[in-house]
This record gives sequence, C-alpha cells and structure tokens, in this order.
Amino acid sequence: MSTENEGNAVPPAPSAPPVPVETPAASAQGASHAGGAPTAPIPAVPGAPEHASAPVGMPAYASDGAGQGVDPYGQAPTQGAPEAGWPPPPPATPSYADGGGSGAGGWGSSYQQPAPKPRNGRGGLVAAVLVAALVAGGVGGGIGYSLAKNDDNSTDSTTVSAPSSSGEVKRASGTVANVAAGALPSTVTIEAQSTNGEGGTGTGFVFDKQGHILTNNHVVADAVDGGKLTATFPSGKKYDAEVVGHAQGYDVAVIKLKNAPSDLKPLVLGDSDKVAVGDSTIAIGAPFGLSNTVTTGIISAKNRPVASSDGSASSKSSYMSALQTDASINPGNSGGPLLDASGAVIGINSAIQSSSSGGLGGSGQSGSIGLGFAIPVNQAKYVAQQLIQSGKPVYAKIGASVSLDEGTGGAKITEQGASGSAAVEAGGPAAKAGLKPGDVITKFDNMVVDSGPTLIGAIWTHKPGDTVKLTYTRDGKTHTVDVTLGSREGDS
Repeated sequence: MSTENEGNAVPPAPSAPPVPVETPAASAQGASHAGGAPTAPIPAVPGAPEHASAPVGMPAYASDGAGQGVDPYGQAPTQGAPEAGWPPPPPATPSYADGGGSGAGGWGSSYQQPAPKPRNGRGGLVAAVLVAALVAGGVGGGIGYSLAKNDDNSTDSTTVSAPSSSGEVKRASGTVANVAAGALPSTVTIEAQSTNGEGGTGTGFVFDKQGHILTNNHVVADAVDGGKLTATFPSGKKYDAEVVGHAQGYDVAVIKLKNAPSDLKPLVLGDSDKVAVGDSTIAIGAPFGLSNTVTTGIISAKNRPVASSDGSASSKSSYMSALQTDASINPGNSGGPLLDASGAVIGINSAIQSSSSGGLGGSGQSGSIGLGFAIPVNQAKYVAQQLIQSGKPVYAKIGASVSLDEGTGGAKITEQGASGSAAVEAGGPAAKAGLKPGDVITKFDNMVVDSGPTLIGAIWTHKPGDTVKLTYTRDGKTHTVDVTLGSREGDS
C-alpha cells in the first residue's frame, strides 16, 4: 500500500506508540543525511489479493503467532516459523500504495476514456438544437454583458475588477500549485510487466542527471526477471528502463532510463530527520492509474513501525520506521515522492492502511482512509546509493532472531533459529553485547520497542558500524548495553 502492500490482514496495533516525537531540529541517530539533489499498502504501502485488514487507525505489523521467530539481521527464524531464513515471512499487513504484486489489474487499473458513441440519424437534430441553444445563449450573454457594463460605470458599484492587462497569475513559492509545478516534470509513471504479461502501475522520480529513477521495490518486482519496464513523464515522453538494483527488505528500487534525456532535473532531497509532526506534505503519484495526481496533507506521526508484504508466497517482508501522512495515497501512488512545503522530497510513498477487504484490481480495491506511510528519504537515499554502486542492498543487523509475536512486551529473542541454528549468532553483535535467547528488548536508543517488527525497522534506519543502545529485560531485571551493528549484504 501506500500502505500499499495493499490489502493484507493486519494484526492488532502495538501496546505503545513510538516515542518520543522528535522536534523539527531533532536528528535520528545514525540516519543517512540527505544532501543535494539527486531520488509504498504499507509496503505498499502499496497488488496482490487483499485479505482482511486491521481496524481503521492501527499501524501495520507482522505477527505470525507466539513463539515464531524471524531474524531481520542475518539469522534465520525459529523452527515452526512461517518461513525459514531471512527475510521474515510476509506479515499480515496493509497493502502497497500501488497495490503491488503480480496479477492483472494490480496496483490500480489504468483509466480508459469511454469509447465514442456511434453516430445515428438523430445527429443533425441534435446539432440543430445545439446551434439554437448557442444563439439564445449569445443573445442572453450580450444583454447580460451590456447591463453589467452599464452597472460597472455606475457610481453605486462597490465591486473591483482586476485590470485586463494583469497577465499571468503568479503564485508564491510556498503554495501547493507552485510546488507541484516544480516537481511534476521530474515525476514519472512506471509500468512494470512480467514475462507472462502480469504487472501494474506505480510511480517514481528522478534521482540524478544520469537517468536513475527512485521508486519502491514492489513497483518494479514484476519486471526484475526479464520483464518490461517503462517510465512516462507528464510531457508524454515515454522511455524504456531497466532495474539497476532492488532491496526487498527496504522496499526500495532504482531503475535507469534507456537513452535518458540530457535535461533531467533531479528532485531536491530534504532531511527526513528534521521533519516534525504537523508539517505540510504534498504527494504525487498515479492513483488507480491516474497519472500526475497531486494530493496534500500533513505529517501525522514519525517513526511509525510498519511491516508489509504483497501477500504472495514468494514475497519477503518489508520493514520501515515510517513517516505517517494523511495525504490521500492510493494504489498507484507507490514509489512517488512525498514533498514538504518547500518542494523537497522527505519520503517515498510506500504503503497505506486499508479498511477494505476487496481484491486488488476489482471493485473492492482498497483506497485511502487517511493513513499513508512513506519511507524516510534519508534511508531511501542511502539505499539508492548502495544499489547504484553495487546493485545489492546492505542491511544493518544485531545477529539475533526475534519473535514476531505482538504479546511479548518487546522484541523477544527466540530460543532457537531456523533449522536448529542458534538464535544468537556466535561472535555477532548481540552475542558480544551479552544478549541471550529469552531476552526481551524494550528500547532502541530512546525509542520504545513493542514488537519484533518495530525493532527491525529501527535497526534498518542505521548503517552497519553504528553503535546503538539496547535496553532489555531478563529474569525481571532491566539491563542496558551498547551494540555495534553488523552487516549483511543482499536479500537472500
């Protein structure tokens, strides 16, 4: 979904909201700072068939039952878990914003103009009636104009008319119209199609002058293995494209235009760490195939733990510590930019929370209820640069498997990894810090951790080598340790 991994069932909300709320000047520890110009139903946020979704207002989390473990950091989940090996199994969550996933009609069906009605013998009569109406309208308009003109010359008139020579309307730099006018030419509608003809529509935006476009992984997933990929600008110019790299866990992908034009204008990247709750937002995308659509809202929350998947058997979960917005985001918005009032990109629209259980591509397809989620641009920029350089993502890890169960009061380290492997990686970051199976991690730096997915999303906002503070409980006692994050390359 924009929570556009649209339409997967969502478990109950965590016991506590993410805290604390950062002030505009606050900067998340270890996050990659954006600079310069380059860059969805929750990872969707946003197609695949929808399942029952969570109650309105609840964020999406992955929860596959007590005792099931998943290692977002390089270790495999416990036996009996939904999936053996990283990444964790697709959670029951909101859907991608473009309704990502395979299947005809996914990500929002394209709008088609109705076919013209066939001509018939009554055409001449209709034309005659229209001419008569226009003549009558012309007479009435002439009389009205004459009366209005005479009235304007009256000394009793209190109306003020703009001079006819005023020329073009000028809009202030901070208006939505001005921001949209500057960003739309650098936003593209992406069509991805697999070798069997399945696919859908999403959005992306110009990341650099070399022709790289930043978008969601689930937007381009169908075209990764020999499929077809195109990007169309608002001007109507369409370019073939290829996938440079994609990261399923982050739900970020970079594609490159073939024969890219020399006049590309990358969108300016902002600093998502400095975003504050209540800041204005502007979203651009192709909801339900309606390209170049602009919607507005505010930042509703920061650091919202979001886990999403398109629900397919082969799908791997995406985790983010998201920017939540009430800007209208629907299937097809996935991968599009979330802008601030100055026009700088602060996030990638990725997922939406949906109250609909309708199937994607059908009449019951989920839509916006004011709960959209975006990947913070600082994280997206860092991942994009990795993908451009090597084609593979790099993930930070603690080297421990954690449970997806929501009822543990935190992120519980499982007793065993997948296929009998150790839940705590020998010699890994968690082991060096003294963490053991059964420990329940309750804080990541100053952020409350209420579930495994919350911890995963928080870790992935950091880079390998960053040192973070973990608070955990063991035998009823609370402990705090410093952990230096390790790294894992690739999605497999």
